Amino acid sequence: MLRQIDLVDKILAYNPQADEALLNRAYVYAMAKHGEQRRASGDPYISHPIEVAGILADMHLDEATIAVALLHDTIEDTDATREDIAAKFGEDISELVDALTKLKKLDLVTKRAQQAENLRRFLLATAKDIRVLLVKLADRLHNMRTLDHVPPDKRKRIAEETMELYAPLAGRMGMQDLREELEDLCFQHINPSAYATVTARLRDINEKNRYLLGTIETALMDLLAQNGVSATVSSRQKKPWSVFKKMETKGISFDSLPDLFGLRVLVESVSDCYRALGVIHQAWAFIPGRFKDYVSTPKQNDYQSLHTTVFGPSRQRIELQIRTRAMHRVAELGIAAHTLYKDGQARLGRGKVEETRAYAWLRQTIDELAKGDSAEDFLEHTKLELFQDQVFAFTPKGKIIALPRGATPIDFAYAVHTDVGDHCVGAKINGRPMPLVTQLRNGDEVAIVTSDKQLTPPSAWQQVAVTGKARSAIRRATRLAMRKQYGGIGQRILSTAFARAGKEFSPERLVEVAHRLGRKEAPDIIAAVGRGEIASGDVLKAVHPDLAPAKPVKSAEAPPKEEGWFNLRSAAGMVFKLPTLGRTRKENKVGPAVPIRGAAANLAVNFSPEGAVPGDRIVGILQPGKGIVIYPIHSPALAAFDDEPDRWVDVRWETEDQPDARYPARISVTAINVPGSLAAIATKVAQHDANIDTLTMRSTAADFTEMEVNVQVRDVRQLNGLVADLKTLDCVSAADRALG
Repeated sequence: MLRQIDLVDKILAYNPQADEALLNRAYVYAMAKHGEQRRASGDPYISHPIEVAGILADMHLDEATIAVALLHDTIEDTDATREDIAAKFGEDISELVDALTKLKKLDLVTKRAQQAENLRRFLLATAKDIRVLLVKLADRLHNMRTLDHVPPDKRKRIAEETMELYAPLAGRMGMQDLREELEDLCFQHINPSAYATVTARLRDINEKNRYLLGTIETALMDLLAQNGVSATVSSRQKKPWSVFKKMETKGISFDSLPDLFGLRVLVESVSDCYRALGVIHQAWAFIPGRFKDYVSTPKQNDYQSLHTTVFGPSRQRIELQIRTRAMHRVAELGIAAHTLYKDGQARLGRGKVEETRAYAWLRQTIDELAKGDSAEDFLEHTKLELFQDQVFAFTPKGKIIALPRGATPIDFAYAVHTDVGDHCVGAKINGRPMPLVTQLRNGDEVAIVTSDKQLTPPSAWQQVAVTGKARSAIRRATRLAMRKQYGGIGQRILSTAFARAGKEFSPERLVEVAHRLGRKEAPDIIAAVGRGEIASGDVLKAVHPDLAPAKPVKSAEAPPKEEGWFNLRSAAGMVFKLPTLGRTRKENKVGPAVPIRGAAANLAVNFSPEGAVPGDRIVGILQPGKGIVIYPIHSPALAAFDDEPDRWVDVRWETEDQPDARYPARISVTAINVPGSLAAIATKVAQHDANIDTLTMRSTAADFTEMEVNVQVRDVRQLNGLVADLKTLDCVSAADRALG
């Protein structure tokens, strides 16, 4: 365990003016509060905060941040309070400790919502002070270093969470060394056998190539010195996780992997970077397509370096990185490098950092989460952005837009401005009109075509867009449309569910429990219920957690009177009557009638796969993304919805004004394999004035073929007549209506 005196000495070495008394007070306070507490390893608990402080000292952070690291678990794990810490260490430190206090058990309905809300709160705290992020990452790193002492099931879950969120977040902040160590530690626990295999192979290769690498380092330093470039050259080996990931993504074996080793060239100035590059390319042939200039165009995490791959003195492939020492510092520490002490003075106070690309991305991400998306959507799209490599595209005026690999002009439009994305109707890439689904490449110039006539982006763009910003903006527009479309449905479903439980439904009560349901506002909850994304029972449980589950209530009431119904037209022009949103049971029993009005008339109406025709008693099922799906009441498929009564909707046919309309049905026919059998069946369908939509055939034996014929008919009488007539054909062994 790192000793306090060693920690202080380490800090004083880079910051002689550090407040040593503050560090000692923080250590004594933490030691007294944690007392006899032990970690899972059996070590005194104080060993954890002091090791976290040591990690931050290696980053040369200020003494206030180090003190926060020493105190970061005191509020949750001891009887310390924020007020007590503020009195002893000041408001600045108490705010940071409070922000870093591990979240208590969140009162959320689902585990995923809990993880999402955890991330949301963490990033919101980071927005106020970047030191929250730095201490949190150091805390996670030390926990990963000691993960062997945690039970195996919990160990893997923590490793997966770290690999999904914390490691890529460290990478996005430019903290490559910390990211690589986190990935390496996660790899050990997520896939221990693969880790052991890759590590052993890398160790063997390192032993075999040690002399060769030393020779190449010396040759390269001599080459640069002869050409007047002062440089330091060092070799590096790819990390196990990086090797394993490349093997998986490219589908290649270990022996086929190129560039397992690389050389890093550190020079004094930017001009030296390009001079060194010229010297190396003149002496050793470079491999076309392998040069990248991240000096003139830095990555979004502020990383700068020249990358090239050459054939070395013995014709071996060598991957080179050329950068200045200042660039190297940023590449290792990332955003932490911008809070360093210089000449004993803090360049930036209270955790503020200069406007770097990494911090700009972080602020943009936080801006997006603050616009009202659900925590779960935010979690999904934050993960998506964290893992993406980047491409750099340009506006017609030359502004660089950094986007994840695979991004489209839709993402580009929203990166320029949300209004540009919302009004986008087309794009020109390098002067040529191109589809909006085109994936952008490095160096593309993109001009977005907009139109004031488009006010709302198509919801289908969510499947095309890659960036969280674009998806969030499209989702917000879709959510507003969904509120209009499904709000009325959700209102009636919830009113019915609450009434059944003997409670009065009030939208105002939803505001208090919105966070538990993973939504920001009450209208979003109501619309989600109408869409079938949230069960009414979950809402009832959230508002009345002590309420005993209500028993299903069956009623023998007759269906509602005709005046309670209204017409609803499907996309195909078919008209239905919708009266209620009570439970509809197959045994012709319904729950309380709830009339649908207003926005419900905008609902989409679709048929189930087996279809339904006038004359069938029908029922509607609310299904996410499909609106109301119409089933015949005797469909076996309805059994899947028996436990979800709030999704059942009574519907009736309204066909008086559409005497020639046709409706879908499915017929199952077993035909004898004789010449002309298919023609005879088709002729019989035509004789009954029906249409064949689709026909599928499957041979089940040498003498028979099973057919499924999807037909369009006017009503159930016409359908029954057709089925009866098919049975009279000599080539037909069996015919019946297919359901389910």
